[in-house]
Amino acid sequence: MRLILLGAPGAGKGTQAEKIVERWHTAHISTGDILRENVKGGTELGKKAKGYMDSGKLVPDDLIVAMMEGRLKEPDCASGFILDGFPRTKGQAEALKELLGRMGLHLDGVVLLDVPDDVVVQRLCGRRCCRGCGKIYNVSFKPSSKGDHCEVCGGELFQRDDDKEAVIRQRLSVYHEQTAPLVEYYEAEGLLCRFDGTLAGDGIINAIAERFEGHE
Repeated sequence: MRLILLGAPGAGKGTQAEKIVERWHTAHISTGDILRENVKGGTELGKKAKGYMDSGKLVPDDLIVAMMEGRLKEPDCASGFILDGFPRTKGQAEALKELLGRMGLHLDGVVLLDVPDDVVVQRLCGRRCCRGCGKIYNVSFKPSSKGDHCEVCGGELFQRDDDKEAVIRQRLSVYHEQTAPLVEYYEAEGLLCRFDGTLAGDGIINAIAERFEGHE
């Protein structure tokens, strides 16, 4: 199964990606991971990307797509893949379509996790991290039984700066601006599938399975 995963920060993409990988044994591919691996490995593409990153510039689409091509040719992608964080623009989406066409592959669908902005704000504003071991809690959904301290190591729990409401709403604004063209593009391609990102338990993964099970 070959999917793209879209969703706002806090929509639960990471959680659902883990469940998809576990259920269908697909490769989970993120742009960030690909960049880090190429830079760390000192590949030619990684050296070029590092030059842009070190100067504070965005890595050009052609470099990202070239890295993606190399990643998609790795053995673990033979049984399928889920793309997380790529594509981010309509231009990248068109480049991906061309790339998959050259490889004789196709997308089964684009999974959009729909979560209202207020729910995202509640989820992320309530997040607390342990200064000691890094374990994450949520004051609304998964509080520590030890109050302001970690259940595991007893470390102090704190709220990260990027989990404050003003920052979250700015991130959501950027997300909507960037993602709207992608949603329109994949709707026109007949690939976009919306899922309720507020479903509890295995509700989302079961809905995804009902829609895509049996795809090869």
